[in-house]
Amino acid sequence: MEQQIEKLVEWLRIKVREANAKGAIVGISGGIDSAVVTHLIKRAFPEQSLGVIMPCKSNPKDQEDALRVVESSGIDYYVVDLTETHQTLFSTIETQVKSNGKWDEEKAKLGDANTRARLRMTTLYAVANNFGYLVVGTDNAAEWHTGYFTKYGDGGVDLVPLVHFTKGEVREMAKQLGVPDEVIHKAPSAGLWEGQTDENEMGTTYDMIDKYLKGGEIPEEDRLIIERMHARSEHKRHLAAAPPKF
Repeated sequence: MEQQIEKLVEWLRIKVREANAKGAIVGISGGIDSAVVTHLIKRAFPEQSLGVIMPCKSNPKDQEDALRVVESSGIDYYVVDLTETHQTLFSTIETQVKSNGKWDEEKAKLGDANTRARLRMTTLYAVANNFGYLVVGTDNAAEWHTGYFTKYGDGGVDLVPLVHFTKGEVREMAKQLGVPDEVIHKAPSAGLWEGQTDENEMGTTYDMIDKYLKGGEIPEEDRLIIERMHARSEHKRHLAAAPPKF
């Protein structure tokens, strides 16, 4: 795993150099994937890496865990609280759409969560532009395959170093890098709403997805869930579709 880490660190340096950028930035959520990326970019760019913690209607425990990652990695960081910004934006949208009776409360729950992810993306790029950094994403192989990310939200990044690593491999990498145990062993969650966990929302587990991606045998029910998520999210893994040249 140390060899894999060294290869990723070198790859990050190459991609940043190719882009004529100066360093790298990541949003630190308090979860294991962003913790690993934080440690990776700090290794790759000791003096030119940055983390941004962006609470937005968030569980305070997530910010505590994010600060643990800051401490363990030694990365420079900012805290940009987006709660008020999100409230202003989303309540304005709600008011306008409700004015003609078209507001769907059930769909609004996901719209609210995706708006938070896209506000974080916007914030990261604003800070990245200031420093001349590339934005580094945190999606792992399981999330990428199933589309478990917000299009133009946490999926709106320049580099995706973990995209070929299963959740289990990311966990092993975290141990090697010195990510705090509290972060390594917490239940994976996108922090979309109170009590939300990735696995409850997906209907399957990361262990099942990891086995599937490695060609292992898994229950039929889980296989169908994974393949359905993959097919439904195909558009997320590509730039906007364009027609053929007429």
